[in-house]
Amino acid sequence: MLEVNLTGTYLCCRQVIPGMLERGYGRIVNIASTAGLTGYAYVTAYCAAKHGVIGLTRALALETARRDVTVNAVCPGYTDTDMVGEAVGNIVRKTGKTEADARAALVSGNPQQRLVRPEEVANAALWLCLPGAEAITGQAIAVAGGEVL
Repeated sequence: MLEVNLTGTYLCCRQVIPGMLERGYGRIVNIASTAGLTGYAYVTAYCAAKHGVIGLTRALALETARRDVTVNAVCPGYTDTDMVGEAVGNIVRKTGKTEADARAALVSGNPQQRLVRPEEVANAALWLCLPGAEAITGQAIAVAGGEVL
């Protein structure tokens, strides 16, 4: 979990930052999670990794801020992807809930009472790369229907 979610993010940043600093321009958008903003039961290692991604994002933002390189994190809530299916299975195994009850439990944490759509996450990442977002750096932006305020 740490290798993929934290070390993988670190290695990608390490690969691209030197060129961005040389050019004096760049945008990095790391994918974290609301699990990086708060804790969730049954996904301890995932929470630890995503908290690490947010810390990495904030530190790199400070290190690159004077070179027109921004570093931010998008933090999706439960999103309508295969990963939600895995989370549902994890809840079923650990709690004995039915699949429908487990899925409903995930949705219940979102004030909009729905899963986030993948394109909503993509749009947030795109926005951070567009002109007009130059002053946004070091942020962990929740795309979660108000789940984490």
